[in-house]
Amino acid sequence: MGLQLSHLRGDREPHMDASLSRQIDELRNLTLSQLMIKYVELFGEPLRSHHKQQVIRRIGWRLQVLAEGGLSERARRRALEIACDVDLRVVPPNRHLEGLHPDPHNAGSVPSAKDNRIPERGTVLVRNFKGKRISVTVLEHGFDYDGRVFKSLSAVARQATGTAWNGYAFFGLRSPQRSASPGRDRVNNEGSCPA
Repeated sequence: MGLQLSHLRGDREPHMDASLSRQIDELRNLTLSQLMIKYVELFGEPLRSHHKQQVIRRIGWRLQVLAEGGLSERARRRALEIACDVDLRVVPPNRHLEGLHPDPHNAGSVPSAKDNRIPERGTVLVRNFKGKRISVTVLEHGFDYDGRVFKSLSAVARQATGTAWNGYAFFGLRSPQRSASPGRDRVNNEGSCPA
């Protein structure tokens, strides 16, 4: 199976106890239900993955750590150093974001992202639905419909029709042609790790 950690502790020749190797090999014969029970026994928490091979690897790793020990303190410190140097994404990617511009009045601000399907503030969106005229005004942060402010066009469409709608589709808003690959918004997470 290839689960061998002994070389990470500095042993010249990686090896694994025969009984431990047998235990790990026997994991392949267990059902996913049995693996889930074994996982809870070893980790003390419920299983999130239902991918059998991944579960077998995690359980095998845990069995090996319990039998032979885990990473050395030096390896743990190095892993923490590496983790602290990584650029972390603070906003999930969104295919509809384009042209992110930081606030010119605040140099330290995070760029604000506006969906490019939403028209400029003050635009009135009109839709006739089953003989009813639905007018929505685009605000800086939301949409005004019938004297109330809504956070999304989907909420407006639901309020106006009583049915769940994709707000962009309901009002016929489509995304303009975008470049092949919009940029990613990354922020370095310096300062959250110990020095």
